[in-house]
Amino acid sequence: MTDWILPHKYSFEGQQISYDIQGHVSPLVLVHGTPWSSFNWRHIIPRLTETYTVYFYDLLGYGQSTKKDGQNVSLGIQNRVLASLLDHWQLNSPIIIGHDFGGTTVLRTHLIEKRDFAKIIVVDPVALSPWGSSFFIHVREHEAAFRGMPDYIHEAIVTAYVKGAVHHPMPEETLKGILKPWLGEVGKAAFYRQIAQANSRFTDEIEPKYQDLKCSVLIIWGEGDRWIPIETGERLHQAISGSKFKSISNAGHLVQEDNPANLLEAIIEFLSS
Repeated sequence: MTDWILPHKYSFEGQQISYDIQGHVSPLVLVHGTPWSSFNWRHIIPRLTETYTVYFYDLLGYGQSTKKDGQNVSLGIQNRVLASLLDHWQLNSPIIIGHDFGGTTVLRTHLIEKRDFAKIIVVDPVALSPWGSSFFIHVREHEAAFRGMPDYIHEAIVTAYVKGAVHHPMPEETLKGILKPWLGEVGKAAFYRQIAQANSRFTDEIEPKYQDLKCSVLIIWGEGDRWIPIETGERLHQAISGSKFKSISNAGHLVQEDNPANLLEAIIEFLSS
């Protein structure tokens, strides 16, 4: 399914956000993380559309949304993008699910943009400092050098990087779907841009507000997450009063690829409770 296409466009400050809507009845929004795209929700969407109208999109600077030089694609703008999309979709208090940076975006949209959600589910979110890796630091310090690498070296780097997010060997089709938005000169520049702009100040800003969350929250974590260990998820569970916590076995950071069946089971159980 590497021909993943989002058919609709929304203009945010002159930049195009690609999205799709599938299903019926109650609204549910999916927000992906980094370096992923809505492609990585493809195993989750069909089951959810049996009960919900599922809204999904590519973050600004990711997937099929606008990528351009000088662009702000940081966590500081993604909550504004999401809030604007919610207005465009005319959604009040939808259910929302965010993975990785998507989880951060969901939390920032609730706590900073003051948008209400019926229920929040975050999956291996980037939510507590410290976070980031030595690779992030190197890219931030030498972004131009990374952007100037030959394409084949860039592809090898991204391949090795994303494979570190899974617990099981990554199927070739999955790898191609993840790599596709990051290849070519535009994609290569966009990949290093979003890493260079990653900054923990965007989570530091909301950490003290976690006790202010005003809806039911489920935290889901892959037990084999090598990017953000499950202990961080347990700390987040303690920080968000009244939250529920569910670990997923046989899954790394990219839970929706490693174990979509158990992820769906956890989501549906929470939404049905």
